[in-house]
Parts: sequence; structure tokens; C-alpha cells
Amino acid sequence: VQLQASGGGLVQTGGSLRLSCAASGRTFSTYAMGWFRQAPGKERESVATIDWSGRVAYYPDSTKGRFTISRDNAKNTVYLQMNNLKPDDTAVYYCAADTSLPLRLGVASWGQGTLVTVSS
Repeated sequence: VQLQASGGGLVQTGGSLRLSCAASGRTFSTYAMGWFRQAPGKERESVATIDWSGRVAYYPDSTKGRFTISRDNAKNTVYLQMNNLKPDDTAVYYCAADTSLPLRLGVASWGQGTLVTVSS
């Protein structure tokens, strides 16, 4: 599966952004999807994961209550709604797809990344 992420940009603290990730192929609904981020000098970390059906989502404590992942299998697209953004959320955000949960970083397919910058 090929992935194309979009929607990043510059936002002030407390603002919101919605990221989108469009997938190619007709097997999108067989993939679990996730959003990850990587800030300069830091390791890539998961910010949200969603199962094949879209009914079950997982969040780390750092994004729980502020980020919402969703998917539209008819449109082959996964979204990340980010609210109450903080400067610490500044990073390049990547979408990923894997047939397994949790997503396997070394196996998953990755999008190209979209930059989110949160100003203080």
C-alpha cells in the first residue's frame, strides 16, 4: 500500500489541525493504520492507532483526549484530528499501515511525512 499524508502546517498553541493520509490500492480495509511523529533529535513515536474496522483506537498518554484518529474505508483515507496543540507536538507526522496490530515499525508501509509546527 502507498500512503500520502497531508494537512500539516503552522498553528498557534491551543489551535487545531487535521491530517489526512490517502492510501492507494483496494485492500485498505485490511490494514490497521497509525500516525507517528518524529521531532528533531528524538525517536519516532506513536500518537494514534486504529484497527481495520475503525471501531477501536489506541492513544498514548501524551495525545489521549486531544487527538482523534478515524478512517473512511470507502475513501481509503485515515485522519488525525489534533486539538489543543502544544509546542511539544511540533514534529514531522507520518502515517503507517500494517496488517498487524500493534503496527510493526520495520514492516509497516510509511507515508512521506507532513510537518506540524506549533508556535508558543
